[in-house]
Amino acid sequence: MKGRWPWVWLIIIANLAAGIALVFAYPHLMVSPGKVISGHASFETDCFACHAPLRGASAERCITCHALPDIGLRTTKGALIKHQTEARATSIKAAFHQELIEQNCIACHSDHAGPKLTQHSRKPFSHALLRPATRQLCDTCHTRPSNKLHENIAPKIGCAQCHQTDGWKPARFDHALLPKEELSLCQNCHKAPSNNLHRQIKDNCGQCHSTKAWEPATFEHSKFFVLDGDHNAPCATCHTTDNYKQYTCYGCHEHTVENIKRKHTREGIRNFDNCVKCHRSAEGEREGGEGGEDY
Repeated sequence: MKGRWPWVWLIIIANLAAGIALVFAYPHLMVSPGKVISGHASFETDCFACHAPLRGASAERCITCHALPDIGLRTTKGALIKHQTEARATSIKAAFHQELIEQNCIACHSDHAGPKLTQHSRKPFSHALLRPATRQLCDTCHTRPSNKLHENIAPKIGCAQCHQTDGWKPARFDHALLPKEELSLCQNCHKAPSNNLHRQIKDNCGQCHSTKAWEPATFEHSKFFVLDGDHNAPCATCHTTDNYKQYTCYGCHEHTVENIKRKHTREGIRNFDNCVKCHRSAEGEREGGEGGEDY
């Protein structure tokens, strides 16, 4: 049995040697991760055009063919690249590659398509590869969103005020970034709630809500008047204008100008325009008579 072991080792070594030889002779068959991109089709069987033996691909080899100033403008043979539209001409791709902090082609590109099962491990482009000043020029590479929200604010405050370069979402937004004259124009960005209460109210969101948060609302009707019984009426019954600081008690059952004037004059009260000064509910006068918060 002992005499057979040298032959086993010789077979193992011979197989290893043959495998290594095949890797160098036919690397595209032995170790290729997948077909190369169409632009590199001529290198399909010449792995060492891009790869150094036992060290993999390197950016230095990419740059021997792809001159940095010509990327997006000329082919590797120096011919001008014809773009489909004027908008995508010279500046975008050329400026993008010229603004990188290092010539690390492998950080973003791979000349192999790779199996579908391994594509999830590919690292996406990192904005950290761009010069700091270029990271703020989002519209150099990205198309500005066309929705109403971004039309109103993006040109004025810039993308970086709300979005990060490592992800479009989640976004953070502070209403303090808006001009003061736009802080009350909530409808420019927000859709009005459709529930029964809000359907009765037009604009003037700031009377109940703050720009810091929708909830909790800053308005409590019971501080001024308790809406119980017959007084639990639609807002427009008492608030006849869009300014909800103004109200009227006239127009309901016994609340006519003549009735209220006659009753209050008899009691020696001549100033009865601000009803909630004394009346905070349907139960009668507020304890203590006058005082408290006004509308």
